[in-house]
Amino acid sequence: MNEIKIHDMVALLEDFETCQFMTDKHLLLPKGQVGTVVEIYKNGETYEVEFSDEDGQSYALVTLVAQQLVCLHYEKPRLSVVN
Repeated sequence: MNEIKIHDMVALLEDFETCQFMTDKHLLLPKGQVGTVVEIYKNGETYEVEFSDEDGQSYALVTLVAQQLVCLHYEKPRLSVVN
């Protein structure tokens, strides 16, 4: 299992209800929503994850456990010749 590190991009494995950052309006973060890890607590038991819109404005900041997250990886694709 890969360790989640600070500034990693993660996605939710389940829907999560929270309040919108700054307004306290109810907000449902759907499964698959992508956020950034901004803090790690208790040696990786929980993570503070920031969710932002396409303009970079943060709209949710929530604390989640590792079981609610999957770490996203970006790798350069391997080039191969197809006959």
